[in-house]
Amino acid sequence: MEEKFNDSSDFLRLKKDICKKLGVQPPTNADLREHYEKLVAKKAISRNLDFEKRLMTKKIRTESGVAVVAVLTKSYPCPGKCIYCPTEAEMPKSYLSNEPAVMRAISAKFNPYKQVQNRLRALELNGHSIDKIELIVMGGTFSYFPKNYQTKFISECFRACNDYKKSYKVHKVIKFIKSNLQAEQKKNETAKCRIIGLTLETRPDYIDEKEIINFRKLGCTRVELGVQSVFDSVLKINRRGHDIQKTIGATKLLKDAGFKINYHIMPGLPGSDLKKDYRMFHKLFSDSDFQPDMLKIYPTVVTKNTKLHSLWKKGSYAPLGDKEFEQFILKIKKNIIPPYVRIARLVRDVPTSSIVAGPIVSNLRQMIEKESACQCIRCREVKSDYVINEKIILDRIDYDASDGKEIFLQYVSPDKKKLFSLLRLRIPSGNNISHPILALRNSALIREVHTYGKLTSIDTKDKNSPQHIGLGKKLLLEAERIAREEFNLKKIAVISGIGVRDYYRKTGYKLKDTYLVKRL
Repeated sequence: MEEKFNDSSDFLRLKKDICKKLGVQPPTNADLREHYEKLVAKKAISRNLDFEKRLMTKKIRTESGVAVVAVLTKSYPCPGKCIYCPTEAEMPKSYLSNEPAVMRAISAKFNPYKQVQNRLRALELNGHSIDKIELIVMGGTFSYFPKNYQTKFISECFRACNDYKKSYKVHKVIKFIKSNLQAEQKKNETAKCRIIGLTLETRPDYIDEKEIINFRKLGCTRVELGVQSVFDSVLKINRRGHDIQKTIGATKLLKDAGFKINYHIMPGLPGSDLKKDYRMFHKLFSDSDFQPDMLKIYPTVVTKNTKLHSLWKKGSYAPLGDKEFEQFILKIKKNIIPPYVRIARLVRDVPTSSIVAGPIVSNLRQMIEKESACQCIRCREVKSDYVINEKIILDRIDYDASDGKEIFLQYVSPDKKKLFSLLRLRIPSGNNISHPILALRNSALIREVHTYGKLTSIDTKDKNSPQHIGLGKKLLLEAERIAREEFNLKKIAVISGIGVRDYYRKTGYKLKDTYLVKRL
């Protein structure tokens, strides 16, 4: 274990050579790490940081500064009647049993505790830090589940992070226990695995003031909205069950409560075409009623067990082709997507074997990035390309959104092609003077603070990452200055993830009504 390696390919060659001499199949890096950890624990060998570094796989998993853990809720009736959604027995609506995330959920019997712990262990065995967890709850319209199930599910996710130990056995059966959400959240503030962001999926017509308050009690910081289209005619043809005014209303309610918003958008729906879809994307960022922070762009595909499949068989619907969709995405990335938006996904993780018709290119993002990186957040994230002491400048973009003012602050390279850290500051219309959440009245809102680059463990520094070098604190100070000097506000509130509360407390913020609040 004293061996040093020039790079990962050097390590891979050595592994193959040794296994060839022994006449055995090369083990996976995850298997090697598991045995290595046992030997280190027994003090049979000493730690070798270079060896640990070479064992890391799928580096992209934590190059955005967080470790993403996705879990699925159980199968439950959906209020929607959308013609494109597959309905598979015992599966959450719109999800297929052969999707990777769904398969992981099935193996855990949709138990949230086990799903989280399994994923944490998988990330750890692949060499990733699991200090900062971004939890994403999938499974359809979360708001439609009974409130007691919602609370129990989220509480178990927090408990799984709080309980996590390296000695966890993946095959161990875990049952629901009676856990207290607030108690588990309190523990998570100082836990080893902290949930620094919680994302829930829902429909625009299920967002109201009561749901906003409920989501905050759960610890939610970001909401994924099934928008699909901004045209009422398209929504009606596809039986969405709501009009675009519901999306506009939900967007304003969420932003005025500090949530980050991720729109799901579907090009190629029945009733639309590429020209109309292009107008849709233009409208998303030219009309202040929309302006999402993130996008998941899912091209419409035909799968079995859908009404759309029947239309396609009759010849009444023709989906987009691979090249057609690829060229469309290149066009909107080049001409429309602003620098304050992150394209989270470009295609659903649906296996090609389940797609009857429609775009089937699963590596579309990689193909497109080779041709044209755009100015969106994801294309500019520094990832592992940080150079110590490189020049970093502060940039500011102001835009109108949902009757308020958004100020997007970012630390970037001088050419703005590398993004290191960002902050979203919102000045609500009328300063939220009559907001149902008292802490938000007469207050500026910080909706997001995020430093990118290689995930660095809490209270440590890494010369290869811009995390923990003070960029976030500088952005906070600038946001506070803007709120105080430019808008004459005396208070600022942060929609903090549970696991980041202590970070804000250290800079003078205090917990009130689930937000971290500071007098200016």
